[in-house]
Amino acid sequence: MSGSDIDRIETRAAFSPSGSSLAIQVTILSGSKKGAMHALNDKVRIGKAPDNDIVLGDDTVSRHHCELVRVTDGILIRDLGSTNGTRVSGARVQEGTFPPGTVLKVGEVEIALRPAPQRLDVLPSDKNSFGPAIGHSVAMRTIFALLERIAPTDATVLLEGETGTGKDVLARAIVQASKRAQKPFVVVDCGAVSYSLIESELFGHERGAFTGAIATRQGAFELADGGTVFLDEIGELPLDVQPKLLRVLEMREFRRVGGNKTIHTDVRVIAATKRDLAREVAAGKFREDVYFRLAVVPVNVPPLRMRREDIRPLVESFVKGSGLTLSAEAVDSLLAHDWPGNIRELRNVLERAIYMARGSGSGEVGVISFPVSGNAGDGFFQFEAGASYRDTRAKYDAEFETRYVKWLLGRHGGNVSAAAREARMDRKHLYDMAKKHGLRDNDS
Repeated sequence: MSGSDIDRIETRAAFSPSGSSLAIQVTILSGSKKGAMHALNDKVRIGKAPDNDIVLGDDTVSRHHCELVRVTDGILIRDLGSTNGTRVSGARVQEGTFPPGTVLKVGEVEIALRPAPQRLDVLPSDKNSFGPAIGHSVAMRTIFALLERIAPTDATVLLEGETGTGKDVLARAIVQASKRAQKPFVVVDCGAVSYSLIESELFGHERGAFTGAIATRQGAFELADGGTVFLDEIGELPLDVQPKLLRVLEMREFRRVGGNKTIHTDVRVIAATKRDLAREVAAGKFREDVYFRLAVVPVNVPPLRMRREDIRPLVESFVKGSGLTLSAEAVDSLLAHDWPGNIRELRNVLERAIYMARGSGSGEVGVISFPVSGNAGDGFFQFEAGASYRDTRAKYDAEFETRYVKWLLGRHGGNVSAAAREARMDRKHLYDMAKKHGLRDNDS
């Protein structure tokens, strides 16, 4: 995430639960006009005749095929007596209201009704926490401000970010601040359920639907009726299950595996993923229509290394109640680490250090040991064709300096004096280098 991303949070949806304030973009996904876009203000008429707002020359499109109308609850889709019909999720529609993110078929031409990109300037929250989530950085307080406004609504939220950044904690905080806080909260880890069982996990199954289905079973969307479903690692959901998820997101209805009865459900959906879903969509690994229905409010949670000012308050919260204190050297070593595993790694490292201190009878955590990882130099030199020798060397000089100082301070638990003695360099010079690369707390 770049600095500009940290200072400003983007979302593709306004905060109105009804969706009436959303800007809608009509995008042609297939056919002769593939890639064409048109803003949906009040009404758009689609057809083959030249007097339509969107003219499609495809053979399966009627002269005046259908029209789209902005209404309070979403988008009214009205068929105009077309020959080949207007369809949503495979069902022919005469007239119906659908939410932003819907994909319809005009004849055989697919059209997406996407929330148009908007940039919302959200001032950082005055609070350093949102529920159990802690963050003093501008990046996290901006996310807190966004979620404070979104949580009381039923808007679908997509949390993206590296593993261990606290997406599950934010999801639970959203639920706690919502009007569904006292209702069921069901979590489905899409990456932990086997491919053959994920559909049953989500939608349930009827007795005898498959080998081993000895009894009828309710799925997450049925169990969570009235509450919230949290789809963790949604990027791992198989492609062939995604159309059924889309139907739930759009229509709030589904069928159990092996069943014929349509079941209606009233749920709010929160999803999380460590994958870049926009990139997955471009690569054909995730359905675009599902992505846009999930990303009504997309939130990118920055990694811990990009918000180092959050390390100290997180450390204090993890140590609180343990009866132990942390030495200055221990705090310095924690601030100097890059935390590839983010908050999860920080918590695990501190728990191990606390157990070790208690085992030795000490009231202070003085030494922090970090997990041994692979060779940090593997794949370090990745040269770019066309780049000059001078530019290439400058790039790797800076990278070498960062890696060396981090490694050196880590060897000495953040003790600058000891690290400078080993490196045979001036202590102040090493301290200045560490500050330049964000490896020392600014208050030190």
